[in-house]
Amino acid sequence: MEWLPPAPDDFRERLRRATSLSNPSDRLESLVQLAQHRLSFIETIQLDRAFAESSTEATANLTRVRLALLAASTIDHLLPPVRVAGLRRRMVIETYKGAYGQYHQQLLDPASALHEFHPEVVLFSQNVQQAISAIPLEATANEAEQAVSRAVAELRELWRLARKNFASTIIQQTFLDTSEPLFGNYDRLVPGAPARLVARLNDIIAEAALQEEVLLLDIASASARDGLEAWFDIARWLQGKIEIAPSSADRYGELVARLIAAQKGLSKKCLVLDLDNTLWGGVVGDDGLEGIVLGEGSAQGEAHLQLQGYAKRLKERGVILAVCSKNDPAVAEAVFRDHPEMILGRSDIAAFQANWNDKAENLRVIAQQLNIGLDSLVFVDDNPIERARVRESLPMVAVPELPADAAHYMRCIANAGYFEAVAFTNEDRNRSIQYTANAERETLRAVAKSMDEFLAGLEMSVVFSPVSKIDLARVIQLINKTNQFNTTTRRYSGEDVVKLIAIPGTMALRFRLVDRFGDNGIVSVIILCPLPGESGVFDIDAWVMSCRVFGRQLEVEIMNIVVGTLKDQGVRELRGRYIPTSKNGVVSQLYKTLGFSRFQQPDVADGSTSWRLILADYGIQHTFISRRMQ
Repeated sequence: MEWLPPAPDDFRERLRRATSLSNPSDRLESLVQLAQHRLSFIETIQLDRAFAESSTEATANLTRVRLALLAASTIDHLLPPVRVAGLRRRMVIETYKGAYGQYHQQLLDPASALHEFHPEVVLFSQNVQQAISAIPLEATANEAEQAVSRAVAELRELWRLARKNFASTIIQQTFLDTSEPLFGNYDRLVPGAPARLVARLNDIIAEAALQEEVLLLDIASASARDGLEAWFDIARWLQGKIEIAPSSADRYGELVARLIAAQKGLSKKCLVLDLDNTLWGGVVGDDGLEGIVLGEGSAQGEAHLQLQGYAKRLKERGVILAVCSKNDPAVAEAVFRDHPEMILGRSDIAAFQANWNDKAENLRVIAQQLNIGLDSLVFVDDNPIERARVRESLPMVAVPELPADAAHYMRCIANAGYFEAVAFTNEDRNRSIQYTANAERETLRAVAKSMDEFLAGLEMSVVFSPVSKIDLARVIQLINKTNQFNTTTRRYSGEDVVKLIAIPGTMALRFRLVDRFGDNGIVSVIILCPLPGESGVFDIDAWVMSCRVFGRQLEVEIMNIVVGTLKDQGVRELRGRYIPTSKNGVVSQLYKTLGFSRFQQPDVADGSTSWRLILADYGIQHTFISRRMQ
């Protein structure tokens, strides 16, 4: 947890002051800020207890998740770290601990406490001995493979049963190799040796998880990086069947919360980099282009080169790169253009803020320029004063506590897991290009004399079609990661969408927005379902749109397309519901602006509003978007 700043020396006093605040919202915010520190196990428990006393009203704006942990080991000590790691991400993770090793029985019993809890996320944590103990050491390669495959098939059944019962997200924990070597280095060559069996088991689990849309909690990889002794204490196991050692409880909670946050669309999107002594050694304004330390030949130069290479790979997987530096812009950009050792080019940077302004203000500009929230930014700066300034001014921005030695910068950022992913799509691969094009669009907006001139100058067209199998991964990602333009914030697995689309009459449409600066990719999905028992009436089950295309009339053109399509099928009325969350206020008046009228439904305890549109009364609204069906 080295990326977090150390806990304050007066942690207990700060916790006491936080819990004594009379305003529930202020009390909660103080606890959230304490969670942003590197806490000891005891401090984590103390913070968890204080958080448990927070009122439901105070946590109303936090993302709520019901998590069931079904384990074949003792996990009581893991629950507070999971909840505190959730708090760190402004999530309330309600936890349910299944009875020791009783997950089969609880899943099958509709009267069990697990069914009453009705989890949104189910985490399976089995013990490796259960899976491989029956495989003899003398097993042939074929016998060992069949036994491992049977063990994974049993896991698949558990996943499917949990998903059937609760329509939940499934997380499968990989297995720790806690065995002692029997053959030394030769262990990996013996089919029935425990070390080889565990490695193969984890490999097949990964393949099965990909096929079944199950998320992996890869503690096997984490233990390989941190050392098995940090994760597994044989004395603890023998005393109380504690598989995850208390020394790694906070790390475990962090990994779990990362996965849940990623599935909820709460991972970070943009890596914002300082320049001097971060991307290169030295101060280019003082040392000149030739004087900065970068490249092979020196340990420091290679360390900065290593960070650049990592940032480049993050960009290739869809993370946006930006620069925030106190520097002369021409001097700073010259390094990207002229230094022969630079891995990152100026074209890799979607937003470039090099000036003498306050960095917190520059971060606001970057977020605005990229049209993303400040809570999507990770700010990397070698200067502890700048880090402290940004943390104080913009607590929603993630600021890793970089170590003193630049050689460890890359590992610190990687270990922090800010950019945890649950999918990798074509849109991810092209995202940095799309955001760079967004900057060009913002330049056009700045010189346009009016909004109409800006929109006309984009030369936009929308390409739409029914959702196909090839679109499914991106559609699921968009539904589950979109928080702002999301009318209901319902989350769906791929299986859920496939089943929904299969309902007779249901329409699922996806939309790409193309303009003269490039293709934004699939940026919106709408799912329309016929209402049972009401002939000629359809309901908008889900409607999401990427924040990248806000303010370009796409939602208006989508409604034009939807109304025309439904009219052709004889539909007379369209309904929709808006369920408010802490982040989707941008669409609170969406239906009203599109011509819907509000009507009252009996179940409004969630603060939702219901809307209807008589299609015969809808007049096609003008936009600057042409259309073509794919």
